[in-house]
Amino acid sequence: MNAAADSKATTMQDAKAPAAITLIEAITQALAYEMRNDPSVLVLGEDVGVNGGVFRATAGLSAQFGPERVLDTPLDETTIAGLTVGLASQGMKPVAEAQFDGFMYPMVDFIVSHAARMRYRTRGRLTCPMVLRVPWGGGIRAPEHHSEANEAIFTNVPGLRVVMPSSPQRAYGMLLAAIREPDPVIFFEPKRIYRQYKEVVADDGEALPLDVCYTLRDGTDVTLVTWGAQVKETLEAAEKLEKEGISAEVIDVATLRPLDFATIAESVSRTGRCVIVHEAPKTAGFGAEIAARLAEESMYDLVAPVERVTGYDTHIPLFRLEMKYLPSVDRVVAAAKRAMAAS
Repeated sequence: MNAAADSKATTMQDAKAPAAITLIEAITQALAYEMRNDPSVLVLGEDVGVNGGVFRATAGLSAQFGPERVLDTPLDETTIAGLTVGLASQGMKPVAEAQFDGFMYPMVDFIVSHAARMRYRTRGRLTCPMVLRVPWGGGIRAPEHHSEANEAIFTNVPGLRVVMPSSPQRAYGMLLAAIREPDPVIFFEPKRIYRQYKEVVADDGEALPLDVCYTLRDGTDVTLVTWGAQVKETLEAAEKLEKEGISAEVIDVATLRPLDFATIAESVSRTGRCVIVHEAPKTAGFGAEIAARLAEESMYDLVAPVERVTGYDTHIPLFRLEMKYLPSVDRVVAAAKRAMAAS
């Protein structure tokens, strides 16, 4: 093969290679894939069409699929939720956007009273295959009601799946899986890491499993359990602990409901210690559920009390104090050291 032909072949191969993309681009890519391959999938929400969404998660979809499948709704979360449940109950697969986590509260009646109960209420005759995409969490210098970490509220609702990816690859694969689910999924997207880093993500339609935890780092001394944007700080804490001779295993919960407790329990059975990290307030945060399960089912494996590193029991402050509210690498490291010292 001559140099020109070799160069052309390399260029063609590169053109087919998967691109490195951000988490928000992975969301867009997954939506486009499902809309191309399943005509029952549609997108709706405030500004999702012409503007492509406040975070541009739906950018370009209206041009590709038209206004009948990318619906700009009124600024009315109650209407969005009701329309989504109605569409899902009649054979469509709507993917709605709540725009911000703090805007979910007007949607709660439809989510809890109807979407989550559809299969139960009709004895399986109807399901509710809807996804509610929710930009979630703090760290973007946003005003009030734009930085909530309210995932624990929805983990208490039978009939809902509660999912939160923490990387572009998991965002793509888990969103595909969520759209294909026959029952409602609350899909929290940690907006602080929307554009924080890139990963190579093949646009191949391969879904990742829901209902499982992902072990991101193996360790022998302490188990660090987290989800969402806090995965970044937790992995950094594990690296810092490694330099001090402490081997930390890191688990990304990824699907909060139903919880894959077996993966957490198996890890704790080896390490004997657990630190749970989340940015929601401490009281009745989802970390409390994991700690309670460890107390019930893994008490004899623990050699130290379970530690929780969380947000504080107050509203998340405005941007000057916002990062002080969120769990830091140093707070995670300190908790792990306490667990080591207690044993």
